[in-house]
Amino acid sequence: MRREITRRRFVAGTAATATAIATVNILTRRAEAAEFTYKYANNSPLTHPMTIRMTEAANKIKEESNGRLEIQIFPNNQLGGDTDMLSQVRSGAIDFFTLSGLILATLVPVASINGIGFAWKSYDQIWPAMDGELGAHVRGAIAKSGLVAFDKMWDNGYRQITSSTKPINSADDLKGFKIRVPPSPLWTSMFKAFGASPVSIPWAETYSAMQTKIADGLEQPLIGLLVDKMYEVQKYCSETNHMFDGFWVLANKRVWGSIPEKLREVIELNINEEAIAQRKEVEHMNANLADDLKSKGLEFFKVKNEDFRAKLVSTGFYTEWQKRFGDEAWALLESTTGKLG
Repeated sequence: MRREITRRRFVAGTAATATAIATVNILTRRAEAAEFTYKYANNSPLTHPMTIRMTEAANKIKEESNGRLEIQIFPNNQLGGDTDMLSQVRSGAIDFFTLSGLILATLVPVASINGIGFAWKSYDQIWPAMDGELGAHVRGAIAKSGLVAFDKMWDNGYRQITSSTKPINSADDLKGFKIRVPPSPLWTSMFKAFGASPVSIPWAETYSAMQTKIADGLEQPLIGLLVDKMYEVQKYCSETNHMFDGFWVLANKRVWGSIPEKLREVIELNINEEAIAQRKEVEHMNANLADDLKSKGLEFFKVKNEDFRAKLVSTGFYTEWQKRFGDEAWALLESTTGKLG
């Protein structure tokens, strides 16, 4: 059984992870060159469980394929921003890529359904849905776009709202609030429903945007606030749990089809296995990072989610998105979450 990751082990393992990535990317001897070599990219730092676990998967894949197949890891936007990397994986310039379903929705609209505001009560609802019929429905839509999505979604966590100007304690506090959001229709739509002023900013530019007050605040999981050091440019954190965000591991369909079946099985087995481990680690860290972030100067506030959800009902947010996603996808969502709107 895998041990749950602790923050100390997580931080202590950073150097080892960097070394492992360097080994995967650089130190393969010519005499041991792999028969198949592929590029994997993400937007997460070396210290994020997604990069750590994907590196572990790459190492196992190389070992279990007897060195025939090597996956090179390019973390932390080394190959571009999310939108650019999505274009690259579609063209085949990148072979594998992990992307939030909410951003993938710019290509596959239903991919953002897991991010519907204030829909999920707990992970006990999320994973059965995303590993079950709802996830299968989304993966089927992704397949029509020329991409292959692996069975197991990776976790990014529940998202919280942070601010450099004032605490967000109620839906009314969002009126006129300039909040950074990723380039995703669902994010923009939800915050507009609250009367906020969403500003779409690429992640690589977000830290400087907070420094220069292009936006008053942002929203992301606690683990992101820590590893991306956003606590340095934010003062208040409202624990809204307003959206669940997860990553799909995507492969270029043409590239995937060209890999021998036995090697595809090795890749699938290890990447899906590491997804399960990564989920546990991210959930554990997001649940236990508040004290660490408080020590770094971030002030925390509990909020009543019912107030926010009632606002989304009154503005017709859920009705609008039911129409956008379609009745079939919405029924699969509500079969787990219960009636929305």
